[in-house]
Amino acid sequence: MRDAFLQRIWQTMAGDQSIFFACADFGSPVLDRIRADFPERFVNVGIAEQNLINVSAGLALEGYTVFAYAIAPFITMRCYEQVRVSLALLSEVRPMNINLVGVGAGYSYVVSGPTHQCYEDITLMRAMPNMRVLSPSDHVSAGVLFDYCIANSGPKYLRFDAQVLPVVYEGGAPDIDIGFHIHRRGRDVVLLATGYMLHTAFKVADQLAGEGVSVGVIDLIRISGDSCEQLHAELSNYQGIVSLEEGFQGRGGMDAMLFDFIARSGLQARLLNIGVSGGYRFELGSRAELHEQVGIGPISVHSKVRGFMSALSS
Repeated sequence: MRDAFLQRIWQTMAGDQSIFFACADFGSPVLDRIRADFPERFVNVGIAEQNLINVSAGLALEGYTVFAYAIAPFITMRCYEQVRVSLALLSEVRPMNINLVGVGAGYSYVVSGPTHQCYEDITLMRAMPNMRVLSPSDHVSAGVLFDYCIANSGPKYLRFDAQVLPVVYEGGAPDIDIGFHIHRRGRDVVLLATGYMLHTAFKVADQLAGEGVSVGVIDLIRISGDSCEQLHAELSNYQGIVSLEEGFQGRGGMDAMLFDFIARSGLQARLLNIGVSGGYRFELGSRAELHEQVGIGPISVHSKVRGFMSALSS
């Protein structure tokens, strides 16, 4: 995801003098090319995310389209007050285009433990007015986010996985303006997933299909609640909605957006929200093992969906 997105930035910076890149001492091979080819529009502020936000805000106020890059938990939680004041609040009175690129969503820094893993970012970032939250599921959808960032002003948070994920959009990139993409249509229940959890949704849907059960699968890319009419039209086809997120369950993340959406739009569907249960965990293991421990792995999700479907039919 990271490299696909940075590649688009590097390719565009030569012809667009308004793009500025800032980072908090976080690198990659593509980033090395950006730094070498455009040193006058690149700054490394060091391990100082609070300063990264304030420097980026100043550049955005001067008319630059700014991309600020750091590890996901640090670009959201370490500098939350700066994001709130210098971006969400200030953007209400001054135009700015600033894009926070956080790498390491969910458990993707699996061996680094809970300090570097990120289960709270959706909750925190979507809580602020004027902040769009964008959560791609593969490198194709991550790359096309660049065009959306250029075309749409305002502060945005892009949550990228740190691992290489299977390609979902082999047939072409999704339409980010719509905010979601329908991969499969089913009869009674739809799996509405974001980021890494879309891959889990496919596994569960395939298993259910083998059992004679048809479920829909939707990738929710924009977690900002601003695709209301189209999303309402699609979800109205189902009795049950299952939300899947690699973040804390019932803590104001994607599930909170959907509970509010259902209540306000008058949908008759019931929602089963699946997310990380319990608190922080310090066990080491593979991502798959950790996911099952916290209730978001394919085995756990399959069991919960089957129980949910039984409750719907009773």
